[in-house]
Amino acid sequence: MITELGHFALILAFMTAICVAVLPLVGLRFGLASLTALAAPATLLMAAAVSFAFAALVTAFVSSDFSVALVAAHSHSTKPMIYKISGTWGNHEGSLLLWILILVLFGGMLAMRGREMDVGLKTRTLAVQAMVTAGFLAFCLFTSNPFARLDPPPLDGNGLNPILQDPGLALHPPTLYVGYVGLSLAFA
Repeated sequence: MITELGHFALILAFMTAICVAVLPLVGLRFGLASLTALAAPATLLMAAAVSFAFAALVTAFVSSDFSVALVAAHSHSTKPMIYKISGTWGNHEGSLLLWILILVLFGGMLAMRGREMDVGLKTRTLAVQAMVTAGFLAFCLFTSNPFARLDPPPLDGNGLNPILQDPGLALHPPTLYVGYVGLSLAFA
């Protein structure tokens, strides 16, 4: 059930990204403040939806839900927890979703913190970022769906690539993300 909710959250994020990419720009062009004002809250909704989808994928890896094709291909029930979690981004689909998560979280930070920015600049920035996000989400949903199901599910998975079974390689994507956030907050 959590997997279906994660997939639904990605679809919601995609539809929201399309709305943020178009409606606030229309509002700026025609002086419709109600459409322009949608940019920040809709960006936050998009960030929440992608965050939920990523958490759903991590949950599938942690619980060894082998009905999810990605989990069956990149996890194993006997692996230590660190490698179950890092299996989430140790593949094409999961790393793409992690990249989308980072993208929307930075957009969410701008939506929350950019009060001193010119409204037009902030709206245009969020709209362009939503265009990029919509492209990544479309690729994720239509060609690299991390929530694709297997029927019937295998009894166990194939396991994480042995090259990635190192604590340094398991921790580097989240560590880089924390570093990026720290730098962006320091220079904001």
